[in-house]
Amino acid sequence: LGSVSVLNTQVAAATASMTWMITEWIIRKRPSVLGIISGSLAGLVTITPGAGYVNNTGAFVFGLLAGPVCYFAAQLKHRFGFDDALDAFGIHG
Repeated sequence: LGSVSVLNTQVAAATASMTWMITEWIIRKRPSVLGIISGSLAGLVTITPGAGYVNNTGAFVFGLLAGPVCYFAAQLKHRFGFDDALDAFGIHG
């Protein structure tokens, strides 16, 4: 169970960082290092409750969805005027 949760955590974080980067590349025409790190953190946040209970495919899907969803959630700070320099609301929201 421990090794499965470690693997799933890595898979979700890596997938979310890639999907955040791709989303940012499509929207802003260039990815950023902070965006890639934020995507990785979004993957970690989403997989943490179920890391030991899902398979590798589930972890991949978690990461696949976490990147773009958290990216757009982080962009809400501009619409609502939040003072959130580190995108904590959008990532942990």
